[in-house]
Amino acid sequence: MISLTDRAWSPYVAGVLIGLLQIPAFLLIDTALGASSSFVTVGGTIAGWIDPSILTIDYVAKHVTATAKNWWQVALVVGVAIGAFLSALLSGSLRRSVSPIWARALGTSSRSVRYAVAFVAGFLMLFGARLADGCTSGHGLSGVAQLGVGSTVAVAAMFVGGIATAMLLMRRI
Repeated sequence: MISLTDRAWSPYVAGVLIGLLQIPAFLLIDTALGASSSFVTVGGTIAGWIDPSILTIDYVAKHVTATAKNWWQVALVVGVAIGAFLSALLSGSLRRSVSPIWARALGTSSRSVRYAVAFVAGFLMLFGARLADGCTSGHGLSGVAQLGVGSTVAVAAMFVGGIATAMLLMRRI
């Protein structure tokens, strides 16, 4: 039986639950699970407040239109962040320091270095996700579930890139 206070859930149960979430997403708002478009929605909206001419760019306009499809992904990303925090809190696995593995990999236990590396890495991943027209959740969960050839190739490339990056960056460990 799964409990919210468990340190980790079975990946099989979690995978089935995420897979089942595809059904209402397609039936109710005609969209797949994904996260990277939410950053375009929020970023484009904020940029539009500063410079309204940005909203005339088709790519931005498509993502900032007040539709359920655009704001669903924003709600999903916010929900994932809140859920991860609550899960760590309830399971007692919330850490206040830099993980020892990251301290060894970075050569320092400085929180500011860890946060800077995380920010740059996150930015690069988001840039790549938008360049590939989808993120790991969009391609990996939704695209592969729909038997998309492009998504299958993208997921294979993500694994190859992730393994190569880990091998390069984790040599110290």
